[in-house]
Amino acid sequence: MTVPNISHSCSGVNSVWCSNSSNQRHGQEQNLSPTGHLITAICLGIIGTLGFLNNLLVLILFCRNKVLQSPINLLLMNISVSDMMVCIMGTPFSFAASTQGRWLIGPGGCIWYGFINTLFGTVSLISLAVLSYERYCTMMGTTEADATNYRKIWMGIFLSWMYSLFWTLPPLFGWSSYGPEGPGTTCSINWHSRDANNISYIICLFIFCLVIPFFIIVYSYGKLLCAIKQVSGVTKGIGRTREQRVLIMVVVMVICFLLCWLPYGIMALIATFGKPGLITPSASIIPSVLAKSSTVYNPVIYIFLNKQ
Repeated sequence: MTVPNISHSCSGVNSVWCSNSSNQRHGQEQNLSPTGHLITAICLGIIGTLGFLNNLLVLILFCRNKVLQSPINLLLMNISVSDMMVCIMGTPFSFAASTQGRWLIGPGGCIWYGFINTLFGTVSLISLAVLSYERYCTMMGTTEADATNYRKIWMGIFLSWMYSLFWTLPPLFGWSSYGPEGPGTTCSINWHSRDANNISYIICLFIFCLVIPFFIIVYSYGKLLCAIKQVSGVTKGIGRTREQRVLIMVVVMVICFLLCWLPYGIMALIATFGKPGLITPSASIIPSVLAKSSTVYNPVIYIFLNKQ
């Protein structure tokens, strides 16, 4: 990784930056080739552009069509807002860094980038879990859903942001830290530190911000699918078609969730608990790009495939 010259002392805010730079100088990570940086920049450019346009279109549709402004669709808008914030406030900086082969806005910008990307990514993940649980409760409820009751949905949106802040603010106050990641063109949680303070945070983050949301999504859509199968067993034809359509959508949702976030989670765990230097820059950048690609997939799966 090539990093900019830094005149600040290696203390406080810059300690993680300098520690990572020292690791680079001692050969614990290899530089990503110019071709690798170029490919990464192209991928980030495509993801950032499509993610921004897709989510912007979603927000325009919701704002201009009052029929779409239902309580459940507010959760979809929340996901689109968090995904678009990644495309606006995160991806352009990693794209610019990839075109130059180095981080461009210093250690303070690195910490800011790591925080906001982790925050918005976590908000999106938690919102997907809240959405799946809300759909489960609505479909399995004994009474018809109240299309005018926004209080519960606003509470879910508020809690998704507060929950995400609860788990992404600690590195700013000493429980773990934010710093350079992979080839040095992105920043995130300091996955490489082996001290107890950092490891305890990573374990908690992995459990509460990836594993639990995933199981909520699988459980909620799994129960919904079972309920639809029971109905289709009584009403053939249309019920069978609906079951197949929902099954396909559920499978696509789960696969895309795993495709976007599982490689990144596994990479982080290997970097934390595996042999030092096992995760090369070229290997670490792929899960990072896949995680960012969720900003493109989410609008397509959850909104454009929605018949409403």
